[in-house]
Amino acid sequence: MSGTPDDLSPLGAPTLEQLTALVFELASQLHVERVHRITLEVTLEEAGVLSSDAIDQVAHDAAVRARSDAALDRALAGVMRVVTEDADPRRPLRDQTSIKGAPPSREHN
Repeated sequence: MSGTPDDLSPLGAPTLEQLTALVFELASQLHVERVHRITLEVTLEEAGVLSSDAIDQVAHDAAVRARSDAALDRALAGVMRVVTEDADPRRPLRDQTSIKGAPPSREHN
């Protein structure tokens, strides 16, 4: 993180390397999710299980939205980890175990 050594804020300004890592992580996640979605949609349509319109309608279902929101929370926890990680061992660590689905906190030796 940028800043002085006395600046131990866990959410200090991210470095260029952290922002670059974030952009590539988000692009990677977006690509994987897009491929999965398209594959499922095409498979369901070709099998005659659901039409394109029916797939769009299911996206508005409350259970589907809840599952989607939970997945978003997990993804954002990973994104925040990329932005807030710092090699300075004096910087306070967030307790990431309190975020459902978040990776465990990193340890310093």
